[in-house]
Parts: sequence; C-alpha cells; structure tokens
Amino acid sequence: MDYWLISLPGEKTPQQAFDKLNAITSTLSVNWKFNTPELKVGTLDVLVGLSDELAKHDTFCEATTRRVVSVLSDVLEGGQTKLQESLKVNGLDLESYLTRFTWETGKYPPKQPLPSLTEIIVGQVAKIEADLKTRAKNYLDLKNNLSQLDRKETGSLMTKNLGALVKREHFVLDSDYLITLLVVVPQASANDWWLKYERLADFVVPRSSQLVTQDSDHMLVTVTLFRRCQDDFKHKCRENKFMVRDFVYDEKSLQDSKNERARLADDKQRQYAPLVRWLSVNFSESFIAWVHIKALRVFVESVLRYGLPLISSPC
Repeated sequence: MDYWLISLPGEKTPQQAFDKLNAITSTLSVNWKFNTPELKVGTLDVLVGLSDELAKHDTFCEATTRRVVSVLSDVLEGGQTKLQESLKVNGLDLESYLTRFTWETGKYPPKQPLPSLTEIIVGQVAKIEADLKTRAKNYLDLKNNLSQLDRKETGSLMTKNLGALVKREHFVLDSDYLITLLVVVPQASANDWWLKYERLADFVVPRSSQLVTQDSDHMLVTVTLFRRCQDDFKHKCRENKFMVRDFVYDEKSLQDSKNERARLADDKQRQYAPLVRWLSVNFSESFIAWVHIKALRVFVESVLRYGLPLISSPC
C-alpha cells in the first residue's frame, strides 16, 4: 500500500478541509489526519533554503532506514516472519504508526527554529548510520568468515577441506624419505587407479593406497612413495586425470582450524541477539526521524505555496 503525505489549502477550519477531501476522494483513497504542532515559521529566506536541504535530508533518512532493514534481513538470514515482527515503530506496525501519527515533542521540541529541528533530527540519523556501519561490518565479516569455513567443509572432494576426513593412521609421518599423498580419483576411473598407481612412478610403496572416503563422483585415496619421485608421480596423475590434493597432515593446524570455527560460531551466537535488538530499536528511531523530516517538508512547502497565515491541513 502507498501512503501520500499531502497538505490542503485551508478552509475556515482544518476539519472542513479534511471533510472536503474525504468527499472528493471517497472512492479513491482512505484518508487520515496527520497531526503536526504549530511550528516556528521563520523568514522566507530560511524557508527557501530549508526546502532544498530537507529534500536531501529526506533521501538520507530513507536510505539509512532502508539500510537498517537490509542489515536486519541479512542477520535474520531471510526469516521474513521474524523480520516483520522486528519492524515496529514505537511498538506499532508501520500503518498504525503513520495513521496515528503524533509529533514527538520530547525529542523534537516544536518551539525550536526549523533549522535547529532539522539539525536535531538529521544528527540522530547520522549517528545511527555511523553506528550501523561499525556494527554491521563486525557481524557480517564474522558471518562471512564462518560461511567460508563451512563451504570448505562441503562440496566436492576436489575442493573441500580434507582435514575432517583423514586420520593420523592414513599417513607415514616423520620420515625423511617417504611421503603420503592424497589423491582424488573419479569413480569412473576407480579400477584404473587400483591397477596403475604402483606403476605411475618409481619407488611407489606397493599396496600403500587406502580408501579414505568417497561420494557419488569421486573417491579419496592415499598413496605412499619416496619423496624424490613425487613430482614425477604428480605429473603421471595429471595425465591419467587423477588429482593430487595439496595437503600436509599437521594435528596442531587441524585442531587450530576446529578451534577457529568454534570461536567464530560462539562469537556469532553471542552477538546475534544484541544486534537484532539494536537494529529493531534503531529502525524505529530512524523511521520516526524520517517521517518527521517529511512532516517538516510538508510544513515548509505549505508555507511557501499557500502563504501565511497557515491554515492548511496536513493529511
């Protein structure tokens, strides 16, 4: 649903103007009064200058509000129900807030000059924008780093992290002469591997190849050989479309990787609820500020269009 904020040229009373609008648009729209206080008009020069400034501030406030929503959607990871529940303004859904709008006199004293009111509102939104950049970057960087680690644990044996698949007993360790390689073999070439691997290079240890794991497309195997012939062995593997994965078995590195993932997951969980609360609160604050900027725009444009005394009726 679209909402228009309009100002009507005055009748004898604002109510008469509102009644006239309802009579004319009864089949076209549902109308509500938009209650604004008496604001300080100021000079014509101030109003003309403020008219241009408020248009820019309107765009800025809208962009910040939409950015808060975008980050909240990312944090909630597409949970539309949770997103809608979080998009409240002073505890109200957006329609209820707009159709029951009242000026926030505590935040934005109406007796302040219009430039001062504008500065207060825009300053509040600018602070939200600055805080949002920091908070969003910290959390989304954390989320992206965790996603990258998780992606390495999934997918094809050609690309996934092998640390969680192998065990110490798969390798010949601490040898100056022997090395154990991990090779990804297409399932269609499985028989070729078992028949050929001992003859792919000199000094391959006979019957050293073990099946580590497999999926529908590939199998992951080990093979042990003399270090000095590994380059020749890798070359022959490429010729036979066997892929040697670069992997060094290091228990400390493997444990460090597990600890890093656990730390990232804990940090993400710890930051999640406070960030959702902050985003929900500051969506409300930025939306309120945005609507008040629009109210100021209507007021200023009404004075410039209809002149004084101002008896127009915003709705």
